Amino acid sequence: MYIPRICHCGLPTVLRTSWTATNPGRRFHCCPKTGQDSCGFNGFYDPPMCPRSVQIIPGLLRNINHVQEVATNNERRTTMFKNLSLLIWLVFGVYFMMK
Repeated sequence: MYIPRICHCGLPTVLRTSWTATNPGRRFHCCPKTGQDSCGFNGFYDPPMCPRSVQIIPGLLRNINHVQEVATNNERRTTMFKNLSLLIWLVFGVYFMMK
C-alpha cells in the first residue's frame, strides 16, 4: 500500500515513474508542485533494478515507440489513399456524367 511522504514544502508527495535510461520503470516520491514552484524533493519508492533490467528496458521502450510511430504513419497513409481514391472516383464520375 502506498503511503505518501511529506516533501520539503510540507505537502504529501506524489508517486511517479521514471523512464530515464538509468532508472527505467522505477517509481519515486516527488513534490506535487511542478516547475520552479517545486521544492525539488524526490526519493525512490522502489528498490534499485538489477543491471540486466536497466540494460534491457530502454531498448524495449525504443522498440515500442518505433512500432507506434510506424503504426501512426501507416494510419496517415491509409487515410491519404482513401481520400485520394475517393477523389479519383468523383473525377471519373463527373467525367462520365458529362459525356
